[in-house]
Formats: sequence, structure tokens, C-alpha cells
Amino acid sequence: MTQSTIQIIDYGAGNIASVANMIDYVGGTPYVVSSPDKLKCGVKILLPGVGAFDHGMSCLEEGGWLPVLDECVQMKRTPTLGICLGMQLMCKSSEEGHRPGLGWVDASARRFAFPDDSKLKVPHMGWNRVIVSKPDALVSNDPETEKRFYFVHSYYVSCAREEDVILQCHHGHDFVAGFQRDNIWGLQFHPEKSHKFGMEVFRRFLEV
Repeated sequence: MTQSTIQIIDYGAGNIASVANMIDYVGGTPYVVSSPDKLKCGVKILLPGVGAFDHGMSCLEEGGWLPVLDECVQMKRTPTLGICLGMQLMCKSSEEGHRPGLGWVDASARRFAFPDDSKLKVPHMGWNRVIVSKPDALVSNDPETEKRFYFVHSYYVSCAREEDVILQCHHGHDFVAGFQRDNIWGLQFHPEKSHKFGMEVFRRFLEV
């Protein structure tokens, strides 16, 4: 494996093919890891995810992923990116389920809740603009550069530490679109569905 390799965790709850295709398109080398014993610490890790929180955590636990992920991410500080549900799994908990999350970031996932007469829809679906809260390696801090990404989610992340928030978005209220803590990044949107904006994110992740 080389500097351009990104290991994609295939744990049974992720959108693997489109993520791999996007990484390949921007010049990276996607390496789909389907069992924990094949995961290499020190080589970038991507945790994708679609579906329900408890199902995602069950897949990680039952697949034997938890010990090796903790070793690579928390002990050996491997650069790791979670997208959509993958970001939420990095949190301590979610209102969607009862299982504890990975707990890598002091955050929780909460359900969007709007009045019955509100025109706002849940899930929050489609393109939306994000605002940079704090300069970060994954997203340009140039205020003249538009940043729009594709979202599909009914739950949003709330961080306990404001300094962990790198991106914010608005759907009825502001919510965390991206966080970063040490070697860990989480993005609520789908960069693999976000065209040139998502390509830029993946290019930048290759360089961290």
C-alpha cells in the first residue's frame, strides 16, 4: 500500500462502490477491506455508512471490527474519515438507537424535529451549502469558494466541544456538517455524490 491508498471498511452498512469509484477518479487507490484482519494501521481509513445507527454498530461489533479499529484509530492515530452514518457512528450515541457508538468524538446524533405545519422535510435530502467554522485540511477556507454538498439524513450530529466543529449547515437550524478531532474527521454529507465539491474533499484527504 502507498500514500495514495485509502482503506474502505466494508462492514455491511456502507455505500462501497461509489466511494471507491470517486477515490479512484481523483487519483487515489481504493482498497476495500472486508475483514478486520486485513486492516493495516497507518494507512488511511474511510468508514462509510448508510442506514440505521444500531444496525451499523451491530455490523461493526459482530464483524469483529471494534478492537482493530480502536487500535488503528485511537492508539496508532491513523487518519480516518467517516461519512454520513459513518460520521454518526464515531459519536458516543444516537437518538436513533440504544447502542453506544464508537465514542471517538464527544458528540451525539439527534433527530431533526419540526412542527407538523412546517414545510421542512425529514429526511434532509438534496444539495445544501456549508459554512467553514474552522480552517481544516479537508476543505478550502477561501470565502469566495462556494461549498455545496449532497445530504441524505434524518439525524444530525451535535458536538460537545465547539472546537471540534469544522463545517456547519442549515436545515431549520444550524447543525454540524463536519467535525475533526486529532486524526479523525466526520462529514455528514456524501462527498461521493457531491461532484466537484466531493472530489476536492477526497483529494485533500489523500494529502493529510
